[in-house]
Amino acid sequence: MAALPELLKRQAMVHPSRIALQGPESELSYAQMVRSAEALAEQLNQLGIKRAGVCGDNAIPWILADLACLLADVVCVPVPVFFSESQTAHLVERAGLECLLSSEDTPGSEHLGHGVWFRSLPVFAAGSWMPEGTAKITFTSGSTGTPKGVCLSVKQMTATTLALKRQLAGVDLQKHLCILPLATLLENIAGVYLPLLMGATVNVAPLASLGMTGSSGLNLGKLVEGIHQNGPQSLILVPELAMALVATAEQGQLDSRSFRFLAVGGGRVSPELLARGRAAGLPLYEGYGLSECSSVVALNVPAAEREGTVGKPLFHIDIRVDAGGHILVRGNTHLGYLGDEPEASEWLDTGDLGALSSDGFLTVHGRSKNLLITSFGRNISPEWLESELVQGLGIRQAVVFGDGEPQPMALVTVTDGRSPEVLARSLQRLNQGLPDYARLVTVYIRRQLLSQSDGYITANGRPARAHIQADLPTLLAGSFPLFISTSLANQPGESHMAFFDKLQQETAKARAHVTGAPVVKAIAEGCFSLESYTWFLTQAFHHVKHTVPLMMACGARLPRRMEFVRKALVEYIDEEYGHDEWILNDLEACGADREAIRKGKPDLSIELMVSYLYDQINRGNPAAFFGMVQVLEGTSVELATPLGEQIQKLLGLPDEAFSYLYSHGALDQEHFDFFRNLMNDITDPDDQQAIIDAARVVYRLYGDMLHSIPVPASRKEPRHEAA
Repeated sequence: MAALPELLKRQAMVHPSRIALQGPESELSYAQMVRSAEALAEQLNQLGIKRAGVCGDNAIPWILADLACLLADVVCVPVPVFFSESQTAHLVERAGLECLLSSEDTPGSEHLGHGVWFRSLPVFAAGSWMPEGTAKITFTSGSTGTPKGVCLSVKQMTATTLALKRQLAGVDLQKHLCILPLATLLENIAGVYLPLLMGATVNVAPLASLGMTGSSGLNLGKLVEGIHQNGPQSLILVPELAMALVATAEQGQLDSRSFRFLAVGGGRVSPELLARGRAAGLPLYEGYGLSECSSVVALNVPAAEREGTVGKPLFHIDIRVDAGGHILVRGNTHLGYLGDEPEASEWLDTGDLGALSSDGFLTVHGRSKNLLITSFGRNISPEWLESELVQGLGIRQAVVFGDGEPQPMALVTVTDGRSPEVLARSLQRLNQGLPDYARLVTVYIRRQLLSQSDGYITANGRPARAHIQADLPTLLAGSFPLFISTSLANQPGESHMAFFDKLQQETAKARAHVTGAPVVKAIAEGCFSLESYTWFLTQAFHHVKHTVPLMMACGARLPRRMEFVRKALVEYIDEEYGHDEWILNDLEACGADREAIRKGKPDLSIELMVSYLYDQINRGNPAAFFGMVQVLEGTSVELATPLGEQIQKLLGLPDEAFSYLYSHGALDQEHFDFFRNLMNDITDPDDQQAIIDAARVVYRLYGDMLHSIPVPASRKEPRHEAA
């Protein structure tokens, strides 16, 4: 089998004047491309280079430098543009790089010609051991953020490229646009080598001009504009890009007439998204691969595709699924990992779980190491649920967790300002389509994207699960939870939903009076003042000072059959005691007179709310007290932390002025989980109805207080600390 260098030279002989590489300001024919790469290869050999890094933005010189390494038998190490400084330093040292080749002029570099710049590196060590025959080392950050080098040979990369060419034999592709970084192995092989061996044109442009920044930043308008300018017939997409393009196509903003084949890989893709894309004119085809197999293992194509699978394996490899559901690959796998001795087994365990149909279509369920096992013993792939959340909610990020819990939970990022009620309805619809064991019981909503700089996202845009799990308490404290019913609508003969779910459902309309208070929108728009905040804290003091007395009164009136509730109240009292003094501390930090507030009177809405609860406990059913718990703790976890952060930014107040809001955003999340379980243990219909009725009244009165908060008529600019 001829290798890539020889095959490229043959293309130049057959199509010398055909455009091979095209950029914003220049282009090269196949003959010019090969001559340029050969000239650069000769210089690398003259310099005695054995290991070179290729770095910089997407550009024709990047491809020429990569091809020159192939021709010169120089080990090529692509340096991802989105790697951190520490990751890049690790890559350079571990690979023992002697130089960097770049499309950009950097300090200390010299021009080799053809737009390629050369910078020599001090070699402090020979670098890590690498297998004989290594031609390219591709570094992936994996789930821990520490790059790991996968060693590939020319033979392996050639075999994958030719197998892809054969798989796509019936697809007429004449122009490909690279929208992923060229250092990404999938774009390197399937977006450069493959089109060139098919005689097509490879279009490259700076990533920023296509709306790409870092590993996951996206300006969709620029991307669509770039696609329209270049008119490509093929693209390689990650799921997030596929979702974005589907949405623009559905809105009529994307002209899809030039497309012939859009490959989607790098993560699980919802079948519904693929169907929507097809309906909007986007020929989306899901594939699957890993760096150890030169990036592609299986691919759906027009001549052989099946919904819900990643297609049939490429012809040059063998695949089997073992008894534990692990996907194993043999035939064209990597030489080994940089610095590690190669494994003896001929079968590579991909670390993925899946299934292989009798006629050869592969289905991937997710990573085996990420598998969640519920307390009922059911296995759940978080990647599956995450793709359902991303698709179902139209969001960019979702992380599913809950190993050992009865039901899974999720942390999702929603940046478009949708209200909790709208999100709750979307999540309820999503749950209806999931099997009962996989329905989400709690979904925590973030308003800011998880970032790679904080270590929560890997270089390829996937969740860094170990870091997220370690920081989960902090992440959840900065989010607000939605408690979702896991029950379907009752059918004849089926059991009724748990009481907590019923309580949420029965009070949804009343809850809107709280979450829809004008002050919530006013804070988001910057219309909030110190007077507004001190007024709110004053009202909080006048109802929180009654929390412990109300619990004591409730506990004294509970019947013996509710002893388990009385025990829960003891725990509540211990945790709630003294919180009214916290609020006075906050008020004092705001410049208010704590003693004047202590002796003052509340707004009528708070006076009526507290009086109503005492009356229900003394004259009615004492369980009514938990209607207040439903309102106040539910509101705290939903609004306290995010609104507290916005208020602090607007008013420039110290942390000492937010002990109540910040503590209740975090504390009440634990309380509310405890509350949910407690409510599900209350089975008496009269007790349940008393709680529902009280919650409706408290939602109304507490909401009246929020509606009465004085807010300024105009926007207040955020205050900033002096540098």
